[in-house]
Amino acid sequence: MSRALPKYNKRRVAFIGGAAAVALSGAVIAGSALAGTQDKSSDTTNARTLSSPGTITCPDVASKLPAIPATAQAEVTRNLTLLQTQIQEANKRLVDTVGQGGPNFVNNAILGPLKDKRVATINRIATAIGRTAAKPTGLDSLAPCALNAGGTATNTGSGTAAGSTAASATPTTQQQSTGSTGKNTNAAAVGTITCPDVASKLPAIPASAQAEVTRNLTLLQTQIDEANKRLQTTVGQGGPNFVQNAILGPLTDKRKSTIDRIAIAIGRTSTKPTGLDSLAACTLTK
Repeated sequence: MSRALPKYNKRRVAFIGGAAAVALSGAVIAGSALAGTQDKSSDTTNARTLSSPGTITCPDVASKLPAIPATAQAEVTRNLTLLQTQIQEANKRLVDTVGQGGPNFVNNAILGPLKDKRVATINRIATAIGRTAAKPTGLDSLAPCALNAGGTATNTGSGTAAGSTAASATPTTQQQSTGSTGKNTNAAAVGTITCPDVASKLPAIPASAQAEVTRNLTLLQTQIDEANKRLQTTVGQGGPNFVQNAILGPLTDKRKSTIDRIAIAIGRTSTKPTGLDSLAACTLTK
């Protein structure tokens, strides 16, 4: 009996050792598979340069302003704050849209709309000052912003130098980005951009404002013509929201600025019309 016990113990030890070896082997295999998956994911992340999309910076406006009348201080401060908010929103969008769109996505869908918003906001600052002092000129030159330091403009892994806004897209990106609205597969089927009529919604125009109003109404039509031309020349570019982000969005911002100038011109010698901003948004129709 005393001899059988050691033999039993040996078999028991051998069995436990074998099970441990199997378990260890399985853990090694699972770990290897997981490591392989992580490496593949890491390659994708590096190709998109997700960690360094860059930063959008804009010229400082506050330092370029003349003395601000007390009556304009509140409005100027509010719009200076809005300028900073616009930059923050653009930088957030830059991060959120890494890897999206074609080679000019950042310029068309982020920098372009940001510039239009800044033009309108800077114009409101100049107008506020100009009501009781000399209206500052040349501030529009401070509207354009740039992408700098930290990554490529398109984040497609093309290796373009930091700050570039025209990196080349990879073939894969272009293949996935056909059709700006899901329907635009050829120039004959891209549709037409239409916008609400502004002239018919205006009140009586003072004679002193007629020339400026006419000039801006003409500009509104020019903006629509340019947007429709761009719609034709960019067929197949960008992702599913390309038309909205790169054409309709910037067009709305331009129209808001132009419509605002019309309202201001009328308001100098008459009651300033309100609610015209609702006419700024345009749509794509077939």
